[in-house]
Amino acid sequence: MKEFIAKHEEEIAGVLSGFDRLVFRGTLRSISYAQGMMNYLWAKQVRLTEFGRHVQQVSERVKQACRAKAEALGRPVKYLASAGESKEEVAREIAAREKIRDGLVCVLSCVEPCRTFEVYRNRETRKLELVSRTRKCLFLYHYWMHREFGFLNARLQTWFPFSMQVCLNGREWLARQMEGAGIKYVRQDNCFPWVQDWNRAQELLRRQVRRNWPQALGRLARELNPVHARMFGNFPVSYYWTTYQSEWAIDVVFRQAGVLRRLYPRLVHHGMTALGSTDVLRYLGRPVTLQGQVPKTFRGEVVSDLKWREEGVRIKHSVNGNSVKLYDKAFTAVGSVLRAETTIHQGGAFRVFRRKEGDPRGKKSWRVLRGGVADLYRRAEISQRAAERYLDALAGVDEQTTLEELIARLGQRRHWKGRGVRALRPLGEDRALLAAVSRGEFTLSGFRNRDLRTYFFAVPAQNPFEERRRSAWMSRKLRLLRAHGVIHKIAGTHRYQLTENGRKATTAILSALRCTVRDLIPEAA
Repeated sequence: MKEFIAKHEEEIAGVLSGFDRLVFRGTLRSISYAQGMMNYLWAKQVRLTEFGRHVQQVSERVKQACRAKAEALGRPVKYLASAGESKEEVAREIAAREKIRDGLVCVLSCVEPCRTFEVYRNRETRKLELVSRTRKCLFLYHYWMHREFGFLNARLQTWFPFSMQVCLNGREWLARQMEGAGIKYVRQDNCFPWVQDWNRAQELLRRQVRRNWPQALGRLARELNPVHARMFGNFPVSYYWTTYQSEWAIDVVFRQAGVLRRLYPRLVHHGMTALGSTDVLRYLGRPVTLQGQVPKTFRGEVVSDLKWREEGVRIKHSVNGNSVKLYDKAFTAVGSVLRAETTIHQGGAFRVFRRKEGDPRGKKSWRVLRGGVADLYRRAEISQRAAERYLDALAGVDEQTTLEELIARLGQRRHWKGRGVRALRPLGEDRALLAAVSRGEFTLSGFRNRDLRTYFFAVPAQNPFEERRRSAWMSRKLRLLRAHGVIHKIAGTHRYQLTENGRKATTAILSALRCTVRDLIPEAA
């Protein structure tokens, strides 16, 4: 992002980076599976023959309590015959008509599929068993003008195991925060074309990541189901919160609409024609081969598409449910917004440096990113870096540097820490080295000496002496790249990452080397 900002610095008024949309799911894990539900029934002294009657009574108690609370506040409770009807439009219409600025807006109900339990008679054992199954039940959607988060909605399944879902908007939240801090702003939809103090607004967005989410979501859960404590009096259970979906947006605000209108079509064209599948994999931290190709072990689909919306044109690159997108979000007299966005549905594709769950004193290592809100900070880091890499890839639009000039810069001797360093040979013996350090899996967490050795030595070292020799050889290669400013060392670690200039140079060189003669003929002509 630094490269993109630096290139358009004179036209940019400000930048805001933070969560746009967050969808959390709450699960009562101790009763979310058949055996756990059996434990609950045992604690309540409910036989399987009485299961249907018991869960019906509990469900009715929940629905009555929610309706009674809404009616006491004078808010409407409305049933929707179709689950496809836009609940948000209904709620916003009510909020606008009745000028609601704080508190509950309405409660909407509809029948939707859910995961629950039923009693099944096993013919082989001739016994009753409790099994998990999919059926339909009533869901209650609560819409609030929340004092802290602004407009949000929360959904409650009114049948066991009473799962919850909370959806909020980070920019809606930011508006409330700026009002509380006395920061003036202009808002259009869920973006801000003008803010009085961009730096203070960005600091408020940073605080969102550090929010105590279990505490905040727990309060919302108590509002959503006011009889939860009584339902589980002698069998206490609490919600485990996971991030079902996150959207992280970087808003680059241009002072003049004409600048963005001229630039955006070029960005879209570049994104659709110059960025390939391997580029998208790198943005989202996925591995590619040394030859710059999609690995044969990759199972999934890389898709790039355009969509014309009412607000403008959207370009989207997705890999197995995760994506990076670009919007021309708003054009106003006070500022126009270009938004780069990272959406994560499948967190298991990423890694976080943490201890093993349940072992607070264990050794940290790179493990699968969990859905739990404990790893939300890492999700924010990954999303920010993916959107930054995407913007920097688009910084090359209107770039006048030729490949010859780029190679000439690297092809000069350097002095580093008092010693001479040879020139890089990106079209010769150093091509494999540049390809290795630019691999997608190293983009987020960096790489170590031993990580690179596996790509240059197919057979493991036979003895310690050979291991040290290979390590020294790799150290000299890393020194060469550091001297030319291609990589830098991550402070406090043994890991390295590409610099901004290094990423630009390696991407340009490797992309040019993969071009066909047909691709190059128009340029030569």
